[in-house]
Amino acid sequence: MFHTILKIILVLLVVWWFNNFTLKVVDLELKSPKITADVKLAVISDLHVDCGGVSCDSIVDTVVEENPDAVLILGDMFSSLSTKESRKEPVEMTKNLVEQGFAVYFITGDHDCDDKDYVESMKSLGAHCMNYAEETFGINGVKIHLMGIDNVYYSDTFSVSNAFVNYPDSYNILLAHIPNYDSFAQFGADLTICGDTHGNMAQLPFGGGSFYDPATHMWMPQLRFPDMKIYDKGYFEYDGGGMFISAGIGLSPLPVRFNNRPEVDMIELKPSQE
Repeated sequence: MFHTILKIILVLLVVWWFNNFTLKVVDLELKSPKITADVKLAVISDLHVDCGGVSCDSIVDTVVEENPDAVLILGDMFSSLSTKESRKEPVEMTKNLVEQGFAVYFITGDHDCDDKDYVESMKSLGAHCMNYAEETFGINGVKIHLMGIDNVYYSDTFSVSNAFVNYPDSYNILLAHIPNYDSFAQFGADLTICGDTHGNMAQLPFGGGSFYDPATHMWMPQLRFPDMKIYDKGYFEYDGGGMFISAGIGLSPLPVRFNNRPEVDMIELKPSQE
């Protein structure tokens, strides 16, 4: 009996370790008539570096292996209570990515927004800060219009449409740390990319959805109400485009990921004949 219990404990430990400390790549392919050549974008979100988990070196190695055209960092690279030393780690990670030749664009989240030293350090490396900013540039001959908000001061009175416009001759991408499907659908960028949710940390197997959804304060909402939209992770279409939510990398507040491993996302934009 003792050996059986020990084996069960060991199996559970391996499952726990695999779900919390190994990095996977999530691929998303999107087609658009605005895209004339393949464009590959890497997404890094919610590292919460002080909470342990996947190392920055592993993230860099994964990005280098995937070789995207640009890297998008979506905020919460550390936590609000992180030490000064731990806050340097995502800066060093960005330095490595820039030195590898990657164009890096970033926004802050609700945890790292108030650290001006962090933002300035990132900018000094050549990373582009997109907090309430926009840039238009070309990748492989494709015109990209990139916009960003950090959501920290996002309120019911704020409209993305008051800050930005979508360009008809560009592929419009909005970076926004916290998902807000209704507002982003109304704005209608070709693609909105978000983080923040951590994929609700634990997911039921076989597509059962989240164990618990903080936004609705419900346990197993998708299992109980299959038609309910839970914006926790993945791609959600809206008229003219869609919103993608990364489940991120970090283990905040606790290492309780299940069926929802830390992830770096690779979004591949491809031509469409539509």
